[in-house]
Amino acid sequence: MSSYYLDLIVQGSLYALVLFSIVTWVLILVKGVQHYRVSKRDKQFTKQFWSASTLDAASALASDASPKSRLANVGFDVLHVSESGGGNDLEHSWDRQELLERHLRQQIQKEYQSLESGLAVLASIGSTAPFVGLFGTVFGIIHALGAIGKSGSASIDVVAGPIGEALIATGVGIAVAVPAVLAFNFYVRRLKVTAAELDNYATDFVNLAQKNGFRVARPVSKGASQTVRPAVAPQQGAFA
Repeated sequence: MSSYYLDLIVQGSLYALVLFSIVTWVLILVKGVQHYRVSKRDKQFTKQFWSASTLDAASALASDASPKSRLANVGFDVLHVSESGGGNDLEHSWDRQELLERHLRQQIQKEYQSLESGLAVLASIGSTAPFVGLFGTVFGIIHALGAIGKSGSASIDVVAGPIGEALIATGVGIAVAVPAVLAFNFYVRRLKVTAAELDNYATDFVNLAQKNGFRVARPVSKGASQTVRPAVAPQQGAFA
């Protein structure tokens, strides 16, 4: 293989690693902003929800600004449908509690999938970047050996360039992989925490709905602010 193609392979490996690095940092920033907004909006909605005097009053607070508010929207919509009689199809053949739990579980999965987006790319980059670097290193060494064979000398002038490129490819591969792996582990942890919070909130919602007889009055103006006294503190537990 000619030195031109060997150089092309090494350079291609470096360019691929640069692309991986750009994608990694873009995803790190995007996921960071996403989780910050989710955490901030969930805290705001949770405070408003547990300050509502009744479940009927809380139904006017639900919006689409955060995962918990969307989860509440789904729950209230199910309770409204149950209150109005629903229909005679299979979709509404469940009893009220089962129908509520089913829709809440489905919405939690949707929120989980939304927060999970991009993590597979980080995992792939973290696992493949070192091998891409090693791939460039191998061909850099082959290039160095070819240069030695052509010149008949192993002087530093002959091997410095190809060996230097080979070592750079290895170093860049590791430098790209480390942030990707660390970011993946961090966001997986954040995802588990958020999923657990949604799980607990769904459990609390079902308990409140049960105390309310699985009936909620449809609000006249959705999104209207409520100035009410604090309600019962949320219960702890896993949502099954």
